Amino acid sequence: MPPTLASLVHHSALKLTVRAGEDRLDVPVRWAHVSELADPVPYMEGGELLLVTALKLDAEDPEAMRRYVKRLADAGVVGLGFAVGVNYDDIPDALVEAARHEGLPLLEVPRRTPFLAISKAVSAAIAADQYRAVTAGFAAQRELTRQALTAGPEGVLAALAAQVDGWAALYDASGAVVAAAPEWAGRRAARLVTEVERLRERPTPASVVAGAPDNEDRVELHSLGTGRRPRAALAVGTAAAPGTAERYAVHSAIALLTLTTERSRSLYAAEQRIGSAVLRMLLAGEPDHARAVAGDLYGGLLDAPFRVIVAEVVPGPAGRPHTETDTDALGAVAEAVESAAARSGESVLVVPDGDRLVVLAADGGAAVAACAAHAAALEAARPAREQTPGDEQELVVGLSAPVGPIAAAAAYKQAEQALSVARRRGRVCVEHEQLAAGSVLPLLADDAVKAFADGLLRALYEHDATGRGDLVASLRAWLSRHGQWDAAAADLGVHRHTLRYRMRRVEEILGRSLDDADVRMELWLALKATSSE
Repeated sequence: MPPTLASLVHHSALKLTVRAGEDRLDVPVRWAHVSELADPVPYMEGGELLLVTALKLDAEDPEAMRRYVKRLADAGVVGLGFAVGVNYDDIPDALVEAARHEGLPLLEVPRRTPFLAISKAVSAAIAADQYRAVTAGFAAQRELTRQALTAGPEGVLAALAAQVDGWAALYDASGAVVAAAPEWAGRRAARLVTEVERLRERPTPASVVAGAPDNEDRVELHSLGTGRRPRAALAVGTAAAPGTAERYAVHSAIALLTLTTERSRSLYAAEQRIGSAVLRMLLAGEPDHARAVAGDLYGGLLDAPFRVIVAEVVPGPAGRPHTETDTDALGAVAEAVESAAARSGESVLVVPDGDRLVVLAADGGAAVAACAAHAAALEAARPAREQTPGDEQELVVGLSAPVGPIAAAAAYKQAEQALSVARRRGRVCVEHEQLAAGSVLPLLADDAVKAFADGLLRALYEHDATGRGDLVASLRAWLSRHGQWDAAAADLGVHRHTLRYRMRRVEEILGRSLDDADVRMELWLALKATSSE
Protein backbone atom coordinates (compact mmCIF):
# COMPACT_ATOMS: atom_id res chain seq x y z
CA MET A 1 0.00 0.00 0.00
CA PRO A 2 1.17 3.59 -0.56
CA PRO A 3 2.20 5.63 2.50
CA THR A 4 -0.57 7.26 4.53
CA LEU A 5 -0.58 9.97 7.14
CA ALA A 6 -1.14 7.25 9.72
CA SER A 7 2.00 5.39 8.63
CA LEU A 8 4.01 8.61 8.90
CA VAL A 9 2.59 9.32 12.38
CA HIS A 10 3.57 5.79 13.46
CA HIS A 11 7.06 6.18 11.98
CA SER A 12 9.20 6.06 15.12
CA ALA A 13 11.97 8.28 13.76
CA LEU A 14 9.73 11.18 12.75
CA LYS A 15 8.02 11.84 16.09
CA LEU A 16 4.96 13.49 14.51
CA THR A 17 1.96 14.52 16.62
CA VAL A 18 -1.61 14.78 15.35
CA ARG A 19 -3.26 18.10 16.24
CA ALA A 20 -6.35 17.95 14.00
CA GLY A 21 -8.11 15.60 11.52
CA GLU A 22 -7.47 12.45 13.55
CA ASP A 23 -10.21 10.61 11.65
CA ARG A 24 -8.61 11.19 8.22
CA LEU A 25 -5.17 9.74 8.70
CA ASP A 26 -5.79 6.76 6.43
CA VAL A 27 -5.59 8.97 3.31
CA PRO A 28 -2.72 7.98 0.93
CA VAL A 29 0.12 10.49 0.56
CA ARG A 30 1.33 11.00 -3.02
CA TRP A 31 4.23 13.29 -2.05
CA ALA A 32 5.65 15.54 0.67
CA HIS A 33 6.16 19.15 -0.44
CA VAL A 34 7.72 22.13 1.33
CA SER A 35 6.34 25.60 0.55
CA GLU A 36 6.34 28.86 2.49
CA LEU A 37 4.17 30.64 -0.05
CA ALA A 38 1.09 32.35 1.24
CA ASP A 39 -0.81 30.59 -1.57
CA PRO A 40 0.94 27.37 -2.70
CA VAL A 41 -2.22 26.00 -4.35
CA PRO A 42 -1.15 26.76 -7.96
CA TYR A 43 1.76 24.39 -7.44
CA MET A 44 -0.25 21.54 -5.93
CA GLU A 45 -1.59 18.49 -7.81
CA GLY A 46 -3.54 16.92 -4.95
CA GLY A 47 -2.55 14.19 -2.54
CA GLU A 48 0.39 16.09 -1.03
CA LEU A 49 1.46 16.50 2.57
CA LEU A 50 2.38 20.21 2.73
CA LEU A 51 5.21 21.10 5.13
CA VAL A 52 5.47 24.69 6.44
CA THR A 53 7.17 26.81 9.12
CA ALA A 54 4.70 29.72 8.62
CA LEU A 55 7.52 32.01 7.57
CA LYS A 56 5.15 34.13 5.46
CA LEU A 57 1.87 33.30 7.17
CA ASP A 58 0.00 35.22 9.80
CA ALA A 59 -0.75 31.96 11.57
CA GLU A 60 -2.41 33.72 14.52
CA ASP A 61 -5.08 35.41 12.37
CA PRO A 62 -8.21 33.21 12.47
CA GLU A 63 -9.73 34.64 9.28
CA ALA A 64 -6.47 34.34 7.32
CA MET A 65 -6.00 30.75 8.52
CA ARG A 66 -9.56 29.78 7.58
CA ARG A 67 -8.97 31.05 4.04
CA TYR A 68 -5.55 29.39 3.86
CA VAL A 69 -6.69 25.98 5.09
CA LYS A 70 -9.82 26.02 2.95
CA ARG A 71 -7.75 26.64 -0.19
CA LEU A 72 -5.48 23.73 0.71
CA ALA A 73 -8.39 21.38 1.36
CA ASP A 74 -10.12 22.40 -1.88
CA ALA A 75 -6.89 21.76 -3.81
CA GLY A 76 -6.73 18.16 -2.54
CA VAL A 77 -3.88 18.61 -0.05
CA VAL A 78 -4.24 15.62 2.32
CA GLY A 79 -2.38 17.03 5.31
CA LEU A 80 -0.42 19.95 6.72
CA GLY A 81 2.83 19.48 8.65
CA PHE A 82 3.76 22.45 10.87
CA ALA A 83 7.31 22.73 12.22
CA VAL A 84 7.34 24.08 15.79
CA GLY A 85 10.30 25.82 17.32
CA VAL A 86 11.20 27.69 14.13
CA ASN A 87 8.90 30.69 13.68
CA TYR A 88 6.38 29.59 16.30
CA ASP A 89 7.07 27.66 19.48
CA ASP A 90 3.68 25.96 19.16
CA ILE A 91 1.06 25.68 16.47
CA PRO A 92 -1.17 28.76 16.78
CA ASP A 93 -4.72 28.10 17.90
CA ALA A 94 -6.08 29.89 14.82
CA LEU A 95 -4.45 27.33 12.54
CA VAL A 96 -5.54 24.39 14.70
CA GLU A 97 -9.16 25.57 14.73
CA ALA A 98 -9.16 26.20 10.97
CA ALA A 99 -7.78 22.69 10.34
CA ARG A 100 -10.41 21.13 12.60
CA HIS A 101 -13.16 23.11 10.92
CA GLU A 102 -12.11 21.86 7.44
CA GLY A 103 -11.28 18.35 8.65
CA LEU A 104 -7.71 18.72 7.32
CA PRO A 105 -5.18 16.61 9.23
CA LEU A 106 -2.63 18.84 10.98
CA LEU A 107 0.65 17.26 12.11
CA GLU A 108 3.08 18.86 14.53
CA VAL A 109 6.67 18.41 13.39
CA PRO A 110 9.24 18.69 16.21
CA ARG A 111 12.28 20.94 15.66
CA ARG A 112 14.63 17.95 15.67
CA THR A 113 12.80 16.37 12.70
CA PRO A 114 13.90 17.98 9.43
CA PHE A 115 11.44 18.23 6.58
CA LEU A 116 13.93 16.26 4.50
CA ALA A 117 13.47 13.25 6.77
CA ILE A 118 9.72 13.34 6.16
CA SER A 119 10.24 13.67 2.38
CA LYS A 120 12.67 10.74 2.45
CA ALA A 121 10.22 8.62 4.43
CA VAL A 122 7.43 9.34 1.96
CA SER A 123 9.69 8.71 -1.02
CA ALA A 124 10.99 5.44 0.45
CA ALA A 125 7.45 4.23 1.21
CA ILE A 126 6.29 5.10 -2.32
CA ALA A 127 9.30 3.31 -3.83
CA ALA A 128 8.69 0.26 -1.64
CA ASP A 129 5.02 0.21 -2.64
CA GLN A 130 5.94 0.46 -6.31
CA TYR A 131 8.49 -2.32 -5.90
CA ARG A 132 5.89 -4.54 -4.26
CA ALA A 133 3.45 -3.74 -7.06
CA VAL A 134 5.99 -4.51 -9.77
CA THR A 135 7.07 -7.72 -8.02
CA ALA A 136 3.43 -8.77 -7.64
CA GLY A 137 2.85 -7.84 -11.27
CA PHE A 138 5.72 -10.04 -12.45
CA ALA A 139 4.44 -12.87 -10.28
CA ALA A 140 1.02 -12.41 -11.86
CA GLN A 141 2.59 -12.49 -15.32
CA ARG A 142 4.35 -15.77 -14.53
CA GLU A 143 1.16 -17.34 -13.19
CA LEU A 144 -0.92 -16.15 -16.14
CA THR A 145 1.70 -17.45 -18.59
CA ARG A 146 1.75 -20.81 -16.82
CA GLN A 147 -2.03 -21.00 -17.03
CA ALA A 148 -1.97 -20.04 -20.70
CA LEU A 149 0.43 -22.90 -21.45
CA THR A 150 -1.30 -25.52 -19.32
CA ALA A 151 -4.99 -24.60 -19.21
CA GLY A 152 -5.53 -22.25 -22.14
CA PRO A 153 -7.81 -19.19 -22.10
CA GLU A 154 -9.97 -20.61 -19.30
CA GLY A 155 -6.91 -20.87 -17.06
CA VAL A 156 -5.87 -17.31 -17.90
CA LEU A 157 -9.32 -16.03 -16.94
CA ALA A 158 -9.29 -17.93 -13.65
CA ALA A 159 -5.84 -16.62 -12.73
CA LEU A 160 -6.77 -13.07 -13.72
CA ALA A 161 -9.95 -13.14 -11.64
CA ALA A 162 -7.92 -14.25 -8.62
CA GLN A 163 -5.27 -11.57 -9.18
CA VAL A 164 -7.75 -8.67 -9.40
CA ASP A 165 -10.09 -10.12 -6.74
CA GLY A 166 -12.97 -9.89 -9.19
CA TRP A 167 -14.12 -11.67 -12.32
CA ALA A 168 -13.12 -11.99 -15.97
CA ALA A 169 -14.89 -13.09 -19.14
CA LEU A 170 -13.88 -13.76 -22.74
CA TYR A 171 -16.10 -12.93 -25.74
CA ASP A 172 -15.72 -14.31 -29.27
CA ALA A 173 -15.76 -12.29 -32.48
CA SER A 174 -19.56 -12.20 -32.53
CA GLY A 175 -19.76 -10.78 -29.00
CA ALA A 176 -20.95 -14.00 -27.33
CA VAL A 177 -19.50 -15.08 -23.97
CA VAL A 178 -17.30 -18.16 -24.47
CA ALA A 179 -15.70 -18.44 -21.01
CA ALA A 180 -15.90 -16.74 -17.63
CA ALA A 181 -14.26 -17.03 -14.20
CA PRO A 182 -15.60 -17.61 -11.66
CA GLU A 183 -18.42 -19.56 -13.23
CA TRP A 184 -21.12 -17.25 -11.86
CA ALA A 185 -19.58 -14.34 -13.78
CA GLY A 186 -21.02 -15.66 -17.05
CA ARG A 187 -24.43 -14.20 -16.22
CA ARG A 188 -22.91 -10.83 -15.42
CA ALA A 189 -20.79 -10.84 -18.57
CA ALA A 190 -23.80 -11.69 -20.76
CA ARG A 191 -25.41 -8.39 -19.77
CA LEU A 192 -22.53 -6.51 -21.41
CA VAL A 193 -22.96 -7.96 -24.92
CA THR A 194 -24.26 -4.64 -26.27
CA GLU A 195 -21.19 -2.84 -24.91
CA VAL A 196 -18.94 -5.47 -26.49
CA GLU A 197 -20.65 -5.04 -29.86
CA ARG A 198 -19.98 -1.30 -29.70
CA LEU A 199 -16.34 -1.97 -28.80
CA ARG A 200 -16.00 -4.19 -31.89
CA GLU A 201 -16.74 -1.18 -34.11
CA ARG A 202 -13.58 0.56 -32.89
CA PRO A 203 -10.12 -0.22 -34.33
CA THR A 204 -7.89 -2.37 -32.13
CA PRO A 205 -6.54 -1.90 -29.55
CA ALA A 206 -9.49 -0.34 -27.76
CA SER A 207 -10.59 -0.21 -24.12
CA VAL A 208 -13.61 1.25 -22.37
CA VAL A 209 -15.02 1.33 -18.86
CA ALA A 210 -18.47 -0.14 -19.36
CA GLY A 211 -21.62 0.56 -17.43
CA ALA A 212 -21.53 -1.93 -14.61
CA PRO A 213 -24.54 -4.28 -14.66
CA ASP A 214 -26.85 -3.33 -11.79
CA ASN A 215 -24.01 -1.15 -10.41
CA GLU A 216 -22.44 -4.28 -8.96
CA ASP A 217 -18.87 -3.50 -9.94
CA ARG A 218 -16.55 -1.58 -12.21
CA VAL A 219 -16.07 -3.29 -15.58
CA GLU A 220 -13.31 -2.72 -18.12
CA LEU A 221 -13.66 -4.03 -21.69
CA HIS A 222 -10.58 -4.62 -23.85
CA SER A 223 -10.51 -5.65 -27.51
CA LEU A 224 -8.20 -8.53 -28.46
CA GLY A 225 -6.42 -9.03 -31.77
CA THR A 226 -3.90 -7.31 -34.01
CA GLY A 227 -6.07 -6.84 -37.10
CA ARG A 228 -8.34 -3.94 -38.00
CA ARG A 229 -11.32 -5.72 -36.47
CA PRO A 230 -11.14 -7.29 -32.99
CA ARG A 231 -11.08 -11.06 -32.90
CA ALA A 232 -12.34 -11.22 -29.30
CA ALA A 233 -12.87 -9.12 -26.18
CA LEU A 234 -11.95 -9.35 -22.50
CA ALA A 235 -14.11 -8.07 -19.64
CA VAL A 236 -12.62 -7.49 -16.18
CA GLY A 237 -14.90 -6.72 -13.25
CA THR A 238 -13.52 -5.29 -9.99
CA ALA A 239 -14.87 -3.49 -6.95
CA ALA A 240 -12.64 -0.46 -7.66
CA ALA A 241 -10.13 0.74 -10.24
CA PRO A 242 -7.24 -1.75 -10.49
CA GLY A 243 -3.99 -0.84 -8.75
CA THR A 244 -0.51 -1.18 -10.22
CA ALA A 245 -0.19 -4.94 -9.60
CA GLU A 246 -3.70 -5.60 -10.86
CA ARG A 247 -3.00 -3.48 -13.94
CA TYR A 248 0.06 -5.61 -14.68
CA ALA A 249 -2.14 -8.70 -14.49
CA VAL A 250 -4.76 -7.22 -16.82
CA HIS A 251 -2.18 -6.19 -19.42
CA SER A 252 -0.53 -9.61 -19.23
CA ALA A 253 -3.90 -11.29 -19.78
CA ILE A 254 -4.58 -9.07 -22.78
CA ALA A 255 -1.19 -9.98 -24.30
CA LEU A 256 -1.60 -13.71 -23.67
CA LEU A 257 -5.18 -13.87 -24.92
CA THR A 258 -4.21 -11.85 -27.99
CA LEU A 259 -1.37 -14.28 -28.63
CA THR A 260 -3.80 -17.16 -28.24
CA THR A 261 -6.19 -15.43 -30.63
CA GLU A 262 -3.50 -14.85 -33.25
CA ARG A 263 -2.34 -18.46 -32.90
CA SER A 264 -5.94 -19.50 -33.36
CA ARG A 265 -6.05 -17.42 -36.52
CA SER A 266 -3.04 -19.31 -37.89
CA LEU A 267 -4.69 -22.61 -37.05
CA TYR A 268 -7.91 -21.29 -38.54
CA ALA A 269 -6.11 -20.46 -41.80
CA ALA A 270 -4.71 -23.99 -41.90
CA GLU A 271 -8.18 -25.41 -41.25
CA GLN A 272 -9.54 -23.29 -44.07
CA ARG A 273 -6.97 -24.75 -46.49
CA ILE A 274 -8.00 -28.26 -45.44
CA GLY A 275 -11.65 -27.27 -45.71
CA SER A 276 -11.09 -25.92 -49.21
CA ALA A 277 -9.54 -29.24 -50.25
CA VAL A 278 -12.43 -31.17 -48.70
CA LEU A 279 -14.93 -29.00 -50.54
CA ARG A 280 -13.18 -29.48 -53.89
CA MET A 281 -13.22 -33.25 -53.40
CA LEU A 282 -16.90 -33.25 -52.51
CA LEU A 283 -17.79 -31.17 -55.56
CA ALA A 284 -15.67 -33.48 -57.71
CA GLY A 285 -17.73 -36.48 -56.56
CA GLU A 286 -15.03 -37.97 -54.31
CA PRO A 287 -16.72 -38.20 -50.89
CA ASP A 288 -14.45 -41.01 -49.67
CA HIS A 289 -11.32 -38.97 -50.36
CA ALA A 290 -12.99 -35.96 -48.75
CA ARG A 291 -13.64 -37.97 -45.58
CA ALA A 292 -10.04 -39.17 -45.49
CA VAL A 293 -8.69 -35.62 -45.76
CA ALA A 294 -11.19 -34.20 -43.28
CA GLY A 295 -10.37 -36.75 -40.61
CA ASP A 296 -11.69 -35.70 -37.22
CA LEU A 297 -11.73 -32.04 -38.22
CA TYR A 298 -14.86 -32.21 -40.39
CA GLY A 299 -15.58 -35.93 -40.30
CA GLY A 300 -18.70 -35.60 -38.15
CA LEU A 301 -20.15 -33.08 -40.57
CA LEU A 302 -19.92 -35.55 -43.45
CA ASP A 303 -21.70 -38.33 -41.56
CA ALA A 304 -25.09 -36.61 -41.45
CA PRO A 305 -27.23 -34.51 -43.81
CA PHE A 306 -25.79 -31.07 -44.35
CA ARG A 307 -26.68 -27.93 -46.28
CA VAL A 308 -24.54 -25.93 -48.64
CA ILE A 309 -24.69 -22.16 -48.14
CA VAL A 310 -23.34 -19.78 -50.78
CA ALA A 311 -23.10 -16.08 -49.91
CA GLU A 312 -21.91 -13.18 -51.99
CA VAL A 313 -22.27 -9.42 -52.20
CA VAL A 314 -24.52 -7.92 -54.87
CA PRO A 315 -22.39 -5.86 -57.28
CA GLY A 316 -22.58 -2.12 -56.83
CA PRO A 317 -22.38 0.57 -59.51
CA ALA A 318 -20.88 -0.45 -62.85
CA GLY A 319 -17.16 -0.78 -62.69
CA ARG A 320 -17.05 -0.74 -58.89
CA PRO A 321 -14.20 -2.97 -57.71
CA HIS A 322 -14.48 -5.51 -54.94
CA THR A 323 -13.94 -3.60 -51.69
CA GLU A 324 -13.21 -4.19 -48.04
CA THR A 325 -16.89 -3.54 -47.30
CA ASP A 326 -17.73 -6.72 -49.20
CA THR A 327 -15.17 -8.67 -47.17
CA ASP A 328 -16.69 -7.36 -43.95
CA ALA A 329 -20.18 -8.45 -45.06
CA LEU A 330 -18.99 -11.96 -45.86
CA GLY A 331 -16.87 -12.01 -42.70
CA ALA A 332 -19.95 -11.21 -40.64
CA VAL A 333 -21.69 -14.29 -42.09
CA ALA A 334 -18.64 -16.43 -41.32
CA GLU A 335 -18.50 -15.11 -37.75
CA ALA A 336 -22.19 -15.79 -37.22
CA VAL A 337 -22.11 -19.42 -38.37
CA GLU A 338 -18.75 -20.25 -36.78
CA SER A 339 -19.66 -18.74 -33.41
CA ALA A 340 -22.99 -20.56 -33.37
CA ALA A 341 -21.32 -23.84 -34.30
CA ALA A 342 -18.66 -23.38 -31.62
CA ARG A 343 -21.23 -22.71 -28.91
CA SER A 344 -23.26 -25.78 -29.86
CA GLY A 345 -20.27 -28.07 -30.46
CA GLU A 346 -21.05 -28.54 -34.15
CA SER A 347 -18.60 -28.98 -37.01
CA VAL A 348 -18.87 -26.40 -39.76
CA LEU A 349 -16.85 -25.94 -42.94
CA VAL A 350 -16.33 -22.33 -44.05
CA VAL A 351 -14.41 -21.67 -47.27
CA PRO A 352 -13.81 -18.22 -48.79
CA ASP A 353 -14.07 -18.64 -52.57
CA GLY A 354 -13.02 -15.42 -54.26
CA ASP A 355 -15.86 -12.95 -53.86
CA ARG A 356 -18.03 -15.67 -52.36
CA LEU A 357 -18.28 -17.59 -49.13
CA VAL A 358 -19.19 -21.30 -49.19
CA VAL A 359 -20.39 -23.00 -46.00
CA LEU A 360 -21.22 -26.63 -45.24
CA ALA A 361 -23.29 -26.85 -42.06
CA ALA A 362 -25.30 -29.58 -40.36
CA ASP A 363 -28.96 -29.61 -41.37
CA GLY A 364 -31.13 -28.34 -38.52
CA GLY A 365 -28.10 -27.18 -36.58
CA ALA A 366 -27.19 -23.93 -34.88
CA ALA A 367 -25.00 -22.72 -37.77
CA VAL A 368 -27.82 -22.86 -40.33
CA ALA A 369 -30.15 -21.16 -37.84
CA ALA A 370 -27.56 -18.43 -37.20
CA CYS A 371 -27.19 -17.83 -40.94
CA ALA A 372 -30.96 -17.51 -41.31
CA ALA A 373 -31.16 -15.16 -38.30
CA HIS A 374 -28.33 -13.01 -39.68
CA ALA A 375 -30.10 -12.77 -43.04
CA ALA A 376 -33.41 -11.95 -41.36
CA ALA A 377 -31.75 -9.13 -39.40
CA LEU A 378 -30.34 -7.68 -42.62
CA GLU A 379 -33.73 -8.01 -44.30
CA ALA A 380 -35.41 -6.18 -41.42
CA ALA A 381 -32.83 -3.38 -41.53
CA ARG A 382 -33.14 -2.90 -45.29
CA PRO A 383 -35.84 -0.16 -45.18
CA ALA A 384 -33.63 1.98 -42.92
CA ARG A 385 -30.65 1.51 -45.23
CA GLU A 386 -32.73 2.46 -48.25
CA GLN A 387 -33.67 5.75 -46.58
CA THR A 388 -29.98 6.63 -46.16
CA PRO A 389 -28.36 5.23 -49.30
CA GLY A 390 -24.61 4.93 -49.32
CA ASP A 391 -21.93 2.71 -50.78
CA GLU A 392 -22.97 -0.29 -48.66
CA GLN A 393 -23.37 -3.47 -50.68
CA GLU A 394 -26.22 -5.93 -50.24
CA LEU A 395 -25.49 -9.45 -49.09
CA VAL A 396 -27.35 -12.32 -50.77
CA VAL A 397 -27.42 -15.90 -49.53
CA GLY A 398 -28.59 -19.15 -51.11
CA LEU A 399 -29.22 -22.39 -49.14
CA SER A 400 -29.44 -25.86 -50.60
CA ALA A 401 -31.74 -28.65 -49.53
CA PRO A 402 -30.31 -31.20 -47.03
CA VAL A 403 -28.01 -33.70 -48.77
CA GLY A 404 -25.32 -36.25 -48.05
CA PRO A 405 -21.68 -36.16 -49.22
CA ILE A 406 -22.43 -38.02 -52.46
CA ALA A 407 -24.80 -35.24 -53.57
CA ALA A 408 -22.60 -32.28 -52.57
CA ALA A 409 -22.20 -31.08 -56.17
CA ALA A 410 -25.96 -31.05 -56.67
CA ALA A 411 -26.39 -29.18 -53.39
CA TYR A 412 -23.86 -26.57 -54.47
CA LYS A 413 -25.84 -26.05 -57.67
CA GLN A 414 -29.04 -25.74 -55.65
CA ALA A 415 -27.44 -23.09 -53.45
CA GLU A 416 -26.27 -21.19 -56.53
CA GLN A 417 -29.78 -21.34 -57.99
CA ALA A 418 -31.27 -20.06 -54.74
CA LEU A 419 -28.64 -17.34 -54.67
CA SER A 420 -29.57 -16.27 -58.20
CA VAL A 421 -33.25 -16.09 -57.26
CA ALA A 422 -32.41 -14.05 -54.14
CA ARG A 423 -30.48 -11.62 -56.31
CA ARG A 424 -33.33 -11.30 -58.84
CA ARG A 425 -36.02 -10.89 -56.21
CA GLY A 426 -34.06 -8.43 -54.09
CA ARG A 427 -34.06 -10.83 -51.16
CA VAL A 428 -31.24 -11.38 -48.67
CA CYS A 429 -31.74 -15.14 -48.36
CA VAL A 430 -33.59 -17.81 -50.34
CA GLU A 431 -33.69 -21.55 -49.62
CA HIS A 432 -33.85 -23.98 -52.53
CA GLU A 433 -36.79 -25.74 -50.95
CA GLN A 434 -38.76 -22.50 -51.19
CA LEU A 435 -38.31 -22.59 -54.96
CA ALA A 436 -39.66 -26.10 -55.22
CA ALA A 437 -42.64 -25.24 -53.05
CA GLY A 438 -43.38 -21.96 -54.79
CA SER A 439 -44.08 -20.86 -58.33
CA VAL A 440 -41.87 -20.28 -61.35
CA LEU A 441 -43.80 -17.16 -62.26
CA PRO A 442 -41.84 -14.74 -60.02
CA LEU A 443 -38.74 -15.70 -62.00
CA LEU A 444 -40.31 -14.13 -65.09
CA ALA A 445 -39.72 -10.66 -63.62
CA ASP A 446 -36.22 -10.67 -65.09
CA ASP A 447 -35.71 -7.92 -67.70
CA ALA A 448 -34.26 -10.37 -70.22
CA VAL A 449 -37.37 -12.58 -69.98
CA LYS A 450 -39.64 -9.57 -70.44
CA ALA A 451 -37.65 -8.44 -73.47
CA PHE A 452 -38.00 -11.91 -75.02
CA ALA A 453 -41.74 -11.91 -74.31
CA ASP A 454 -42.21 -8.47 -75.82
CA GLY A 455 -40.34 -9.51 -78.95
CA LEU A 456 -42.28 -12.75 -79.30
CA LEU A 457 -45.72 -11.17 -78.93
CA ARG A 458 -45.10 -7.77 -80.53
CA ALA A 459 -46.62 -8.75 -83.90
CA LEU A 460 -49.82 -9.94 -82.20
CA TYR A 461 -50.14 -6.74 -80.17
CA GLU A 462 -49.57 -4.65 -83.31
CA HIS A 463 -52.26 -6.64 -85.15
CA ASP A 464 -54.75 -6.11 -82.30
CA ALA A 465 -53.95 -2.40 -82.20
CA THR A 466 -55.40 -2.01 -85.73
CA GLY A 467 -58.77 -3.20 -84.48
CA ARG A 468 -58.80 -6.26 -86.77
CA GLY A 469 -59.20 -8.83 -84.01
CA ASP A 470 -58.33 -9.83 -80.46
CA LEU A 471 -55.57 -12.37 -81.06
CA VAL A 472 -53.70 -11.92 -77.75
CA ALA A 473 -56.78 -12.51 -75.58
CA SER A 474 -57.86 -15.42 -77.80
CA LEU A 475 -54.42 -17.02 -77.53
CA ARG A 476 -54.44 -16.63 -73.75
CA ALA A 477 -57.91 -18.18 -73.42
CA TRP A 478 -57.05 -21.08 -75.73
CA LEU A 479 -53.79 -21.88 -73.90
CA SER A 480 -55.43 -21.60 -70.49
CA ARG A 481 -58.02 -24.18 -71.64
CA HIS A 482 -55.28 -26.52 -72.91
CA GLY A 483 -56.50 -26.17 -76.53
CA GLN A 484 -60.12 -27.07 -75.79
CA TRP A 485 -62.01 -25.11 -78.46
CA ASP A 486 -65.50 -25.08 -76.99
CA ALA A 487 -64.40 -24.08 -73.47
CA ALA A 488 -62.06 -21.35 -74.73
CA ALA A 489 -64.69 -20.01 -77.16
CA ALA A 490 -67.23 -19.89 -74.33
CA ASP A 491 -64.78 -17.89 -72.20
CA LEU A 492 -64.39 -15.41 -75.04
CA GLY A 493 -68.07 -15.32 -75.98
CA VAL A 494 -67.37 -16.25 -79.63
CA HIS A 495 -68.11 -19.24 -81.86
CA ARG A 496 -65.51 -21.99 -81.90
CA HIS A 497 -65.02 -21.50 -85.66
CA THR A 498 -64.13 -17.86 -84.98
CA LEU A 499 -61.58 -19.01 -82.42
CA ARG A 500 -60.10 -21.54 -84.86
CA TYR A 501 -59.72 -18.77 -87.44
CA ARG A 502 -57.95 -16.56 -84.89
CA MET A 503 -55.51 -19.31 -83.90
CA ARG A 504 -54.63 -19.86 -87.59
CA ARG A 505 -53.94 -16.11 -87.83
CA VAL A 506 -51.68 -16.38 -84.76
CA GLU A 507 -49.71 -19.16 -86.45
CA GLU A 508 -49.47 -17.16 -89.67
CA ILE A 509 -48.32 -13.95 -87.95
CA LEU A 510 -45.81 -15.65 -85.66
CA GLY A 511 -44.66 -18.23 -88.16
CA ARG A 512 -44.95 -20.94 -85.50
CA SER A 513 -47.13 -24.03 -85.12
CA LEU A 514 -49.37 -24.26 -82.09
CA ASP A 515 -49.16 -28.04 -82.37
CA ASP A 516 -45.58 -27.75 -81.00
CA ALA A 517 -45.60 -28.14 -77.21
CA ASP A 518 -42.44 -26.00 -76.84
CA VAL A 519 -44.11 -23.18 -78.81
CA ARG A 520 -47.20 -23.34 -76.62
CA MET A 521 -44.99 -23.27 -73.47
CA GLU A 522 -43.00 -20.25 -74.71
CA LEU A 523 -46.15 -18.37 -75.66
CA TRP A 524 -47.78 -19.08 -72.31
CA LEU A 525 -44.72 -17.90 -70.37
CA ALA A 526 -44.47 -14.83 -72.61
CA LEU A 527 -48.09 -13.98 -71.87
CA LYS A 528 -47.45 -14.40 -68.14
CA ALA A 529 -44.32 -12.26 -68.29
CA THR A 530 -46.08 -9.40 -70.08
CA SER A 531 -49.19 -9.58 -67.91
CA SER A 532 -47.07 -9.25 -64.71
CA GLU A 533 -45.95 -5.74 -65.67
